[in-house]
Amino acid sequence: MGAVTGSRDGAVLRITLERPSARNSLSHQMIDSLVGILTDAATDDTLRAICIAGAGEHFCTGADWVATNSGGPRPRTGDLVRRIPQTANRVIELLTSIHLPVVCSVRGWAVGLGCNLALAADFAIAEAEATFWEPFVTRGFSPDSGSTWLLPRLAGLSRAKRMLLLGEKVTGADAADWGLIHHAVDADDLEAATEQLLADLAAGPTVAVGLAKQAIHYGLHATLAQSMDRELYGVELSCRTADFKEGLAAFREKRAPNFDGR
Repeated sequence: MGAVTGSRDGAVLRITLERPSARNSLSHQMIDSLVGILTDAATDDTLRAICIAGAGEHFCTGADWVATNSGGPRPRTGDLVRRIPQTANRVIELLTSIHLPVVCSVRGWAVGLGCNLALAADFAIAEAEATFWEPFVTRGFSPDSGSTWLLPRLAGLSRAKRMLLLGEKVTGADAADWGLIHHAVDADDLEAATEQLLADLAAGPTVAVGLAKQAIHYGLHATLAQSMDRELYGVELSCRTADFKEGLAAFREKRAPNFDGR
């Protein structure tokens, strides 16, 4: 049924979706594992960045709805309402709230929940020929896992409706043009581009980056005054870090800073 693995690479946590025979569609157990790995990462002070990738030729084709709805007794009424907030929705919430920068490296297909993983990440780098697809209505049910919140904010209302109501597929190149993802590159350049971005993020002032991320997401539903108040909270905390002192020293000495994430 596949697995989700997490391995340390210095200060980077590399999460791999490992079910290539099914284009890395996510079973219940895989989603539970992803929730657990991200939850643990949220309190690990030695991490400075997270990378999510799929094994093989594809990123992720979403939750395994075929397995869920084929054979055996039907789940009792209300199963989705009880389960999804603790599984798929919880993954999206963790990606947007964790105080670490998250990068998704996208090959091939990114579908449904797989698409939304990339949209919820802080940065997604994709092959120019990758495919982003929200197929919910083409299968007869309405969208989930944050797609109706993420897409209008990233791409605008009209493009969100094209993807969510018409089931329109979007290439990696168009996803970058639309602002859905950070960058689209040739397939041969994906690994190098991902590694460069991870290196930059892992060398950054981790506390300040995390507080800035929190403030950005808070500002999506706050007034200007509320957002500026939240910014002051972040400034107060980040100015007490060793990285702030290093940043000032580097500025005075006209050199690149050497942040250690604390």
